[in-house]
Amino acid sequence: MFTSVLHVFYRHYPKTNFTCVADTPENLRLKQQTKMQSQVHYKEDFEKNKGKGFSVVADTPELQRIKKTQDQISNIKYHEDFEKMKTGADAPHQPSSPNQGSYQQSAASQNYHHYEPTPEPVRQAAAAPPPSAGKRYRAVYDYAAADDDEVSFLDGDVIADVQQIDEGWMYGRVERTGQQGMLPANYVEAI
Repeated sequence: MFTSVLHVFYRHYPKTNFTCVADTPENLRLKQQTKMQSQVHYKEDFEKNKGKGFSVVADTPELQRIKKTQDQISNIKYHEDFEKMKTGADAPHQPSSPNQGSYQQSAASQNYHHYEPTPEPVRQAAAAPPPSAGKRYRAVYDYAAADDDEVSFLDGDVIADVQQIDEGWMYGRVERTGQQGMLPANYVEAI
């Protein structure tokens, strides 16, 4: 019985015949497409071109908005850290009006976009400080304050009690106006 089953199986099993297929343009295109889609070719191509190319990101309005927002957040964080360093305390500044302070504190803690620092009052110079009170610099260019914690000055103004913040910024008092604040280090020279 077993041999009869095999005999029937072989009788219905088709014979393999080889056929020639002509290299028509369509067959050549399919062959090339199959080769391109193969993992082997893909990996070889990837290894060959690794590190050579880069993608160019278009400067869209959305990317410009995101970059501007990141710059604002960074600037706010820098000024907050400076204020903490200047006062020497980690506690937040207590505002004069309780309602105003609670709004600003909650807005600043929720979202940097709504942060508005309270401007410092203008301090008047009572008298010229003694020479040992701090370093003195002379302005070599006019500077208009770009933020509330900066000071404006004119070419030739003397800035007293100067403290270095970092390599680009200083903190000092303009003798002519009595205002204190941050100033760019490359706008002044030591006296």
